[in-house]
Amino acid sequence: MKNPIARYLMCAYAYYVEDDPLISDEEFDELAKFIHKNWDAIDHPHKDLIIPNDLLAGTYLGEYPTMIPGAVKSYRKINSL
Repeated sequence: MKNPIARYLMCAYAYYVEDDPLISDEEFDELAKFIHKNWDAIDHPHKDLIIPNDLLAGTYLGEYPTMIPGAVKSYRKINSL
C-alpha cells in the first residue's frame, strides 16, 4: 500500500473534521489495522503524529499536518471528475 500514513491522516481529517468521509468505516478500520500490523516497516515523515494504540481503537484525535486540508480538497476534486 502506497503512503498508508498519508491516506490515514487524510481519511481521518475528512471524517473527524469535515464530517464527510473519503472511505467507509470498514475501510478506515482496515487501513488502521494495516498500519498497526506493519508499523515498524512504514516510514513516513508524519508517522510520529499517530499513536499505535489509537489505530487499535479505530480513532484519530491528533494533530494534522498543514498540508492535509489541501490534500483532501485535491483528492475530492480529482475523484469527482
